[in-house]
Amino acid sequence: MSERKVLNKYYPPDFDPAKIPKLKLPKDRQYVVRLMAPFNMRCKTCGEYIYKGKKFNARKETVQNESYLGLPIFRFYIKCTRCLAEITFKTDPENTDYTMEHGATRNFQAEKLLEEEEKRMQKEREEEELNNPMKVLENRTKDSKLEMEVLENLQELKELNQRQANVDFEAMLKQYKELEEEQRRKEQEEDEQEMKAMLEQAQNRRLLVDSDSDEEPAKPRPNPTAQTKPTDILQEDPQPQSKKLRMESWERSVGKLSTKAQLAGLVARRKQKADPALDNGMETRGTTASTGSLPAAAAAAAATSSLGLLGAYEDSEDSASD
Repeated sequence: MSERKVLNKYYPPDFDPAKIPKLKLPKDRQYVVRLMAPFNMRCKTCGEYIYKGKKFNARKETVQNESYLGLPIFRFYIKCTRCLAEITFKTDPENTDYTMEHGATRNFQAEKLLEEEEKRMQKEREEEELNNPMKVLENRTKDSKLEMEVLENLQELKELNQRQANVDFEAMLKQYKELEEEQRRKEQEEDEQEMKAMLEQAQNRRLLVDSDSDEEPAKPRPNPTAQTKPTDILQEDPQPQSKKLRMESWERSVGKLSTKAQLAGLVARRKQKADPALDNGMETRGTTASTGSLPAAAAAAAATSSLGLLGAYEDSEDSASD
């Protein structure tokens, strides 16, 4: 089996390359090539601008009966990108450039015109110097004079730059070091001032805290060990607090009745009727005994009545709280 990539082919011993028929192609045959636009142009049909470097699939052919020093001249056919109008241009080996034929106009190029003008002036000068030796001498004198003026101007510019650029590097370095030291000193002073301000603020804050602690007495902290079990709170009796609240509301509306002085004003003495039998029995007793026992009996009766009223008031409050 033969190899897939073969570099050397087999030629039989009776092979004669002259017997191979040659393909006859026309001289003006066209080839399809890929090229870029050699210059900026504008289509004459639609006015579309085609810039230099735009790629085209062009047809290339050899121009008949035209050559430059034996070099063939080629013609290219492209189409406008907008209206598809045909545009043709060909090579110009004499000027190493391209020339536009038809279908578009070449845009203005100042650099190309300047080069053409310089070439034209140089050509005219050479033609004048060819038959006139005095013209050659004049041109050389003008050139030498112009060159001397250019050198003098250049020397003046160099001297001016040296006068203006007379820099003392030692003084520059010294000044830079002084500025750097001054800047470092300013930074240190600013840092010290900031530290002093921060210390003063901290001291003032500490003094304020101490003064506040002196003015406000320390509050007693609750003892966390008072309730050892979580269920102890359920065993507390909330009744005294509610009873106290009810007592306060009653006292605000009515007033306190627990003191003896206030109760004494509410108690009224009961007048006793005189019994004739007792009067007869008491006649025999002395007036001092009878008069001494009456105030004591009246005081005892007042005390018992006040105690009775206080007990009734407490019973009414207990029943209301229940």
